[in-house]
Amino acid sequence: MDPRKIRNFCIIAHIDHGKSTLADRFLEITGTIEPRQMREQFLDQMDIEREKGVTIKASAVRMVYKASDGEEYVLNLIDTPGHVDFSYEVSRALAACEGAILVVDASQGIEAQTVANLYMALEHDLTIIPVINKIDLPNARPEEVAQELEDLLGISAEEVIMVSAKEGINVREVLEAVVRKIPPPKGYLRQPLRALIFDSHYDSYKGVIAYVRVVDGEITPQSTLMLMSSGVKFEPMEIGYFSPWMTPAEKLVAGEVGYVATGLKSVRECSVGDTITWARNPAEKPLPGYKRPKPMVFAGFYPTEGENFGLLREALEKLQLNDSALFFEPEDSAALGPGFRCGFLGLFHMEIVQERLEREFGLDLVATAPNVEYEVVKRNGEVIRVDNPARFPPESEIEEIREPWMRVQIFTPSEYIGPIMELVSKRRGKFVRMDYLDPRRVMLLYEMPLAEMITDFYDRLKSVSRGYASLDYSFLEYRPDNLVKLSVLVHGQPVDALSVIVHRDDAYRRGKVLVERLKEVIPRQLFPVAIQAAIGKRVVARADIPALKKNVLAKCYGGDVTRKRKLLERQKEGKKRLKQIGRVQVPQEAFLAVLKVEED
Repeated sequence: MDPRKIRNFCIIAHIDHGKSTLADRFLEITGTIEPRQMREQFLDQMDIEREKGVTIKASAVRMVYKASDGEEYVLNLIDTPGHVDFSYEVSRALAACEGAILVVDASQGIEAQTVANLYMALEHDLTIIPVINKIDLPNARPEEVAQELEDLLGISAEEVIMVSAKEGINVREVLEAVVRKIPPPKGYLRQPLRALIFDSHYDSYKGVIAYVRVVDGEITPQSTLMLMSSGVKFEPMEIGYFSPWMTPAEKLVAGEVGYVATGLKSVRECSVGDTITWARNPAEKPLPGYKRPKPMVFAGFYPTEGENFGLLREALEKLQLNDSALFFEPEDSAALGPGFRCGFLGLFHMEIVQERLEREFGLDLVATAPNVEYEVVKRNGEVIRVDNPARFPPESEIEEIREPWMRVQIFTPSEYIGPIMELVSKRRGKFVRMDYLDPRRVMLLYEMPLAEMITDFYDRLKSVSRGYASLDYSFLEYRPDNLVKLSVLVHGQPVDALSVIVHRDDAYRRGKVLVERLKEVIPRQLFPVAIQAAIGKRVVARADIPALKKNVLAKCYGGDVTRKRKLLERQKEGKKRLKQIGRVQVPQEAFLAVLKVEED
């Protein structure tokens, strides 16, 4: 294959700006997919991707296109994930390309994810082809959006291609621009093999299938290969390219995009961003940018029926084969029984995993409130990382608690600046700067704790901006703050699953809300029950559930008053004894009700 006739590119866009629809038109125009096999969002294979309108799993396809110059070109399209939680996977997909098509909705304009992915593409020195999509909509404003792109990219608005992917208007012009503007891949066929893994999935027969971009050298089925980060060696069971189905090939050479069936049994052994090289004549250094996926958000998953614990374990193990970023370990909760502590890249990743467990494996799950990983500095100088409030050391041993902070970009129409600023300041956000993209749209840059973002911040942001604001965030650093562990005690017994880490200034309000809600949902007992929120040994909020009253005098139809007094005294003694030995079981319904109620 002549490398000069190869073009490797991807499409970057905000959620629901038409990225998958544009890819569909490319497949039709190049004849890659026959009309009878065609369906909407062809490259999105999962039902969840179709329903949510967002690409979750990267995919690749090889198209052969006959350009206007009469030559045939091989176009390798890498369809990248479309959510901020998967930004590392996006960065590896960008590293496998020489160019990117930047798609912007003609009615929505530039959004947060657009800018984040654009900056990432520019960091990888990619050629950008700006495209404005959905020009056929009645509320489209393509000229204004083209001006926004001119201000952002520093390119002439005349260079922007106006398309309607749904109607197929001007889509061929985009393919011509890909051939004309994006440079062919640079690579050295005679150097030791270096192939970048930009995604992978698990196949029960062929093991881990690595999606690769060959940078230098070549891969043949006879080669003995090695993963440079782990040193794992393997012989490929099959190599080939995506058409978009896996099509075996005799070899993959420098500049080409394809797959390698490794035969490995764990995706963790074949991580995204790793470099494949020859085992006998390895490359001197791997391709840059590799890092292990790090969970940022943690939550407990518990089966509603205790006997389904084994099924949940099997389901998580199968999901982990395809998702190396998913982390889990068994844990026991006094309130919910046996379950698993799971780590995710973000809230959206958690939502996707939960939906897949319930749909694909038929499980009925209880998910605890998500929380983040904290750095705890103990008085003896030891630094530990804790992702579960129940595992925090005693307050007397803690010198300092550090929490993860994020850099947050919010894009919004200018009329919603006030409500958004008020919302972010309530969540301990620190204002950095404000930039006007045009007279009507503004970008707000903030720094704020991740713990304040993972409750209902995104929903509130959409509410105060009537759905117009968009959000992008990235990890900044760990910072110390005045944080405390708020414990909940029911009848003097701590309920581990309801412990939360809060800012000391907010502890009283959160504690009061928590005990009042528990009072509403915990059933009454034959003795009074105290519900307390405490920091260490100091109680900051309390609510009492009164005892159920039984009328012991109902059987007395008269007689001496001493008889009634005797029955009342006996009841009083019984309640006193019951209060000392009685135990209150927090029902699962009560626990769920507390978690599902939004914060005030």
